[in-house]
Amino acid sequence: MPGTLALLSVLFSLLHITEGQTFNWGRCPDPPVQENFDVTKYVGKWYEIERLPASFEKGICIQANYSLKENGKIKVINQELRSDGTINQIEGEAVQADDVLAKLRVSFYWAMPSSPYWVLSTDYGNYSLVYSCTTFIWLFHIEYAWILSRTPQLQSETLERLKSLLRSYKIDTGKIRPTDQMNCPPEM
Repeated sequence: MPGTLALLSVLFSLLHITEGQTFNWGRCPDPPVQENFDVTKYVGKWYEIERLPASFEKGICIQANYSLKENGKIKVINQELRSDGTINQIEGEAVQADDVLAKLRVSFYWAMPSSPYWVLSTDYGNYSLVYSCTTFIWLFHIEYAWILSRTPQLQSETLERLKSLLRSYKIDTGKIRPTDQMNCPPEM
């Protein structure tokens, strides 16, 4: 019984830590990714249109900018406008994880392990559907999903099609929330 109580205590602690994340029991789903992914077409600015909750994103006007580095890796710059009017920016690096080109790994801190960044679907010029999931001790997983656009708005039909795609992969879209892209500063 003490072992069970300890395990429950750890799980409840993890639930508290993962507040602002999408927590689910079991292992991560393994959805298919974009076929013939071309990172050279993917680089550039993307606006976050909707997302599953992420505790590390607290602002509005969230954007990501990707560029190729000379070493073949991808420079990642994420920006958001905080409630105090300041622009929060973080720089990271992404690499293609294996032979599946649309499965990238991204890291923002040298001491932290990289995280999955899977491009499930993109047409490169209008939208991108990105998924990230990490399984912990085979018991539960934390997942993120982002719907991105090359412009601050995305057609509602495209948005619904991308959410439907997530649902078809058994990814719950009930917690997806829109990102405010109105009245964003031009310097972003």
